[in-house]
Amino acid sequence: MAFAFREMLEILKTELVYFWYYFTLQLSQIFWYWVAGMVIGSIVSVFFKDKIHGLMRNMKGNGGSLVGILCASALGVASPLCMYGTIPIAASFSKGGVRDEWLASFMMSSILLNPQLIIYSAALGAKVLTIRIVTCFMCGIMAGLVIHFAFRKKSFFSFQSFDDPKNRDVDPNLILRFLKNLYRNLKATGLYFLLGIVLSALFQRYVPKEAITFAFGGNEAWGVLMASTIGVPLYVCGGGTIPIIKTWLANGMSLGSAAAFMITGPATKITNLGALKVVLGGKHFLLYWLYVIAFSCVTGILINLMV
Repeated sequence: MAFAFREMLEILKTELVYFWYYFTLQLSQIFWYWVAGMVIGSIVSVFFKDKIHGLMRNMKGNGGSLVGILCASALGVASPLCMYGTIPIAASFSKGGVRDEWLASFMMSSILLNPQLIIYSAALGAKVLTIRIVTCFMCGIMAGLVIHFAFRKKSFFSFQSFDDPKNRDVDPNLILRFLKNLYRNLKATGLYFLLGIVLSALFQRYVPKEAITFAFGGNEAWGVLMASTIGVPLYVCGGGTIPIIKTWLANGMSLGSAAAFMITGPATKITNLGALKVVLGGKHFLLYWLYVIAFSCVTGILINLMV
């Protein structure tokens, strides 16, 4: 009995050593991207957010609709807000006369990407970063085009229940304003970042590469569909999923499957879908889900065919 207990302790110690190795390896590869992402994100939020949103407000009914869709999608990527912050600011844009197709482009690309997440994603390599930026930008454009052609004569959004967004970056001292924003950033992402590192270490230690290749690898549509599906329940925070995606890519995940996961994940974050359903209503909310899944699957398959 005592021998069996000592043997179990030795096995546990060995497993802890392996886990610590993979944990510190992932941490060393990702940590500074996470820090840089928080710093850049806070800089954009404190010093450039109002200018970015001001450009969106000033669009209103001016200019061609299709050109406006392109601009709105680009501004959505540049906006430092996630879904929870994007919806109230979009409500204020709508009250100011911004067209629905422009709102759709801005909201879609803003939900999928922001400057902070761009810096995080640089840890995945230049090719994956480029794919993420381009696909998120295109997803915003396509959302705007769908609204432009399919809902031209009727309203798509309902923002009546949303008040104007409150700005928390109001400290008159710019340095303190930045530090407070950075602290909120740390609180919002720190736990999920560490959880992502833990999960990636566990994947590396206990999940065979063959299983990842089978689930997400190759150029098969099955892997893309799997990645699109698993992105719905698994995705919680962008910073927390970067270590996991990095591990999956190293273990055989295809670029198309990674792209699909990086679209459906942030677009269907469970914590924020309630507010989105209020804005869209039941029927339009279902269309949103179908659009996200369809776009992610088609995009993933095309990427696998091209690379």
